[in-house]
Amino acid sequence: QVQLVESGGGLVQSGGSLELSCVLYGRALRSYHMAWFRQAPGKEREFVAACDWSGGTTDYEDSTKGRFTISKDNAKNTGYLQMNSLKPEDTAIYYCGVRKGDYTDYQYGGRYDHWGQGTQVTVSS
Repeated sequence: QVQLVESGGGLVQSGGSLELSCVLYGRALRSYHMAWFRQAPGKEREFVAACDWSGGTTDYEDSTKGRFTISKDNAKNTGYLQMNSLKPEDTAIYYCGVRKGDYTDYQYGGRYDHWGQGTQVTVSS
């Protein structure tokens, strides 16, 4: 059974940092591209960041460039999202997703095969 489990969310002040983790159970993470999406109250799920299976290619939503860093440690079957200079508008539930195949169209949530349950990030002003 494939399962993704996120952790690391919490409450942080504006300008602070958090690191989210995403552990894949039941499959080898090295076979998958990975992404982080987020959903704020009353809004649709949106793309945050993605990396290919090796972690060598990364892509970011414009508002997170320079502040967020996506990475993956295939040996630990774990992906990460380091978030710095957090803003109140970053408040959302953050989800990790994984997929196989072509890395293109990484920003479309419908292309991902498996999702975690989400972890809440709240940034106070």
